[in-house]
Amino acid sequence: MRFKLILSSVKPGITDTIVDAAKAAGATGATIIPARGTGIREAKTFFGLSLEAQTDIIMFLVEEHCVDGILGAIKESGKFHEPGTGIAFVLPVEHVVGLESQMEKFKTEVRESYF
Repeated sequence: MRFKLILSSVKPGITDTIVDAAKAAGATGATIIPARGTGIREAKTFFGLSLEAQTDIIMFLVEEHCVDGILGAIKESGKFHEPGTGIAFVLPVEHVVGLESQMEKFKTEVRESYF
C-alpha cells in the first residue's frame, strides 16, 4: 500500500469540523498539533511583543487512492476559498511502520464491504 500525508493549517475553531469531514471522506484518524503562525501580513504587536495567530496543524496519513476525496472534503468544510481560512497540502510518504494491526482490520472491512 502507498501512503500520503495530508497536512492542513487551520484556525482552532474549525479543526473539529475539518477532522469530521475528512473522516466522512475516508480518513481513519488525525493528529492535531497546536501551533503559531504568521502569514503575508505583518504580525500585530502589543507593547512591543509580537502577537502571532494561533493555528492547528492537522495531519492525516491516508492511502494514496483516498487523497483526492479527503483533500476535497477538507477544502469544502474549511471554506478554503475564503481568504485566511487555512491551507492544505500533500506530501509523499516513503515508509510506514506501526500500522500492521490496522492494516489487517482494514483489509477485513474492505472484503466485507464488497461481498
